[in-house]
Amino acid sequence: VADLAHAQQGLVGYVHPFDTVPDPAKDPVLSHQLPADVANGKVDYLEVVGFSDHKATAAVWYRLLNLGYRLAAGAGTDAMANYASLRGPVGMNRVFLEQRGGDDLLASLKQGHSFVSNGPLLGLLVSGRKPGDTLALSAPGPTKYKVALRSPVAVDHLELVHNGQVVKQFELGGDRRSFDGEGEVDVAQGGWLLLRAWNDGADPQLLDLYPYATTNPVWLDVPGGAPPARE
Repeated sequence: VADLAHAQQGLVGYVHPFDTVPDPAKDPVLSHQLPADVANGKVDYLEVVGFSDHKATAAVWYRLLNLGYRLAAGAGTDAMANYASLRGPVGMNRVFLEQRGGDDLLASLKQGHSFVSNGPLLGLLVSGRKPGDTLALSAPGPTKYKVALRSPVAVDHLELVHNGQVVKQFELGGDRRSFDGEGEVDVAQGGWLLLRAWNDGADPQLLDLYPYATTNPVWLDVPGGAPPARE
C-alpha cells in the first residue's frame, strides 16, 4: 500500500499509533510494524498528535529520531462525526504547515516544516533555523534559541527536548497561555532539538486526553556526530 501511494506522489503516515509505550521485554504480543516500515522508507510522517496517547507516541517517535530517521510529525483527529461518544470534534488535532517558495503541502509535511497541536501554538528558532531545517555547527557548545507559545488554554509544561531529553524548562506565569523567550542551550552532541508543550491532565475547554503540541525537530550537525543509538 505504501509503495502504491508513493508511486502516485502521495505520502504515507501512521495514524493513532500508541496508547502505551511498547516494551519488547514485557509485552506478551508485539505487532507494531512501524520500525520496519520506517527503516525501509515506507513512512513519511507519524501522527504524534492524534487518536492515541500523545506522550506515549512521542516516546516511540524520539527513538526513531535518535536512530537518524528524519520522520516528520503529523496530526489527525480521526473523528467519527456521527458518534457523540468519541472524543473531540473534526479538526481538533491539527498540523500547521509552513510553505516555502514553490513547496506544496505534501513537501512541507514530509520535510517537517511544521508543528502539530490540539490547542497550543508553538514557535521555535535555533540559531535562525526553523523546524525541519538542519543547523551545522563548527563545534559543540552554546546555541541560541527563540521560543514562543500562544494557547487557548493554560499550559503546564513548555520544554526544549534534545535527543529525547529535556534540556530546558520554561517557567510560565500569569494565565500560562502566552510566552516568549530566548537564550542559549548547550549542544554537546548532534541529533535534534524540538519544543513541546503539554499538560498533566485534561482541560474541559479542550476535548482531548490533555493539551499537547510539539514542533518538528531542528536537526543538529555537530562535529563528533549524534549519540550512539544502542538504546
